[in-house]
Amino acid sequence: MVNGDVIIIRGDEVASLLRGRELEIMETVRAAYEAHGAGDSSLPHSTFLLFPSEPRNRIIALPAYLGGQFEVAGVKWVSSFPGNLGLGLDRASALVVLNSPHTGRPEAIVEGSLISAKRTAAAAALAAVTLGDGRRDPRVGFLGCGLINFETARFLRAARPDLDSFTVYDLDDARARHFAARCRKAFGVGVSVAGGVEELLRSAPLVSMATTAGVPHISDLSACAPGTTVLHTSLRDIAPEAMLACDNVVDDVDHVCRAQTSTHLTEQLVGNRDFIRCTLADILSGRAPARPEPDKVSVFSPFGLGVLDLAVGKTVCDLARSAGRGSVINSFLPSPWAEEGAAGA
Repeated sequence: MVNGDVIIIRGDEVASLLRGRELEIMETVRAAYEAHGAGDSSLPHSTFLLFPSEPRNRIIALPAYLGGQFEVAGVKWVSSFPGNLGLGLDRASALVVLNSPHTGRPEAIVEGSLISAKRTAAAAALAAVTLGDGRRDPRVGFLGCGLINFETARFLRAARPDLDSFTVYDLDDARARHFAARCRKAFGVGVSVAGGVEELLRSAPLVSMATTAGVPHISDLSACAPGTTVLHTSLRDIAPEAMLACDNVVDDVDHVCRAQTSTHLTEQLVGNRDFIRCTLADILSGRAPARPEPDKVSVFSPFGLGVLDLAVGKTVCDLARSAGRGSVINSFLPSPWAEEGAAGA
């Protein structure tokens, strides 16, 4: 970019640039996890802006630096307002600001909700393939029928085309049936709607949880078949007692044990983090096995790391520049103060 210019990439451009690139995005997420796992990142804790009168609403800042093949710094500013669904709006909205790690100057502003959804889904699919350890079963269950699980379905199908039997459940039955219809049309799979959570858990050896639950509502996972993999994307569905009975894998131990997640509540219950076996990066790098106890239910709890947003955001920017997409705002930043002084300003 020319000094002082900033590229703006809109949501429809992000969608177009990333369309059909699920496997590439998964590889980007894998590389970001591996760089972070190797210590080539800086990842402060997320900052939560809460609203006293509306405790379910929040806006979160996720600053990060990611090295490796990426060399990018920046922040995701993402809101979650569950009441938006009743207004016909998406629950989440976001933007990603990318900065040069060499000058600190902002270089790009990118619509972030699609990046967030796709990096979340890519991480879930990567965990499913990794923790699946070569197992093959065409069934998958989806608890929560919103954008995140729809994108997770998309990425799972890309990674494992054999997955062709979906079971879905949502507290809003109409929402579940709409989700089922969209999955049938988009992915050409068979979809059934479960009558409750327990039926959903029994339905498949791979379960993706992406709900808006603020407190745990699943007291045990005994309905799951031995060896089930649970993608606990929404982080607050499973009670601590149930977590203790599982093989727990996370994206980052320090980050996930915060903000009253199920892992945080479990840590508070037992006073330690020993129930967390390892991170996904540990498995990807070979530092830990995928399934040391094959018949144990394995739960992947990803807090959602800002390094993933930067990795996918940088990919979007690189694609946009190559394709001549995005809107460049010339001289967005002011002229250097020293330069103005030299000109007698």
